[in-house]
Amino acid sequence: MPNDDICTNLFHQPDQRLEIELTEKVLKSGAVRIERIISQGHTSPDDFWYDLNEHEWVSLLEGQAVIQFDDGSSKHLTRGDHCFIPAHTRHRVQSTSTSPAAIWLAVFFK
Repeated sequence: MPNDDICTNLFHQPDQRLEIELTEKVLKSGAVRIERIISQGHTSPDDFWYDLNEHEWVSLLEGQAVIQFDDGSSKHLTRGDHCFIPAHTRHRVQSTSTSPAAIWLAVFFK
């Protein structure tokens, strides 16, 4: 039987308020990495942009969030929405909900 580190619940949230966003590795295999992220109103700093060397596919499992792109566009995500962000597409997290917290599932790959 698998141990508790292998079988967990994607919707589980900490009981306390998070000072910083919680990022947990769900799986890493070869060129693919899957992370679960919990945001409780957390955002990217005003002068910060993600510019990743890998593609990113994100799904918002719970809550709401807004991803802003450096071309001025933005994508509002609600529960169940997903978004593909090609490598080197500059983006940032503009907003996330607090109640319920935003729970992300992010898949990174080359």
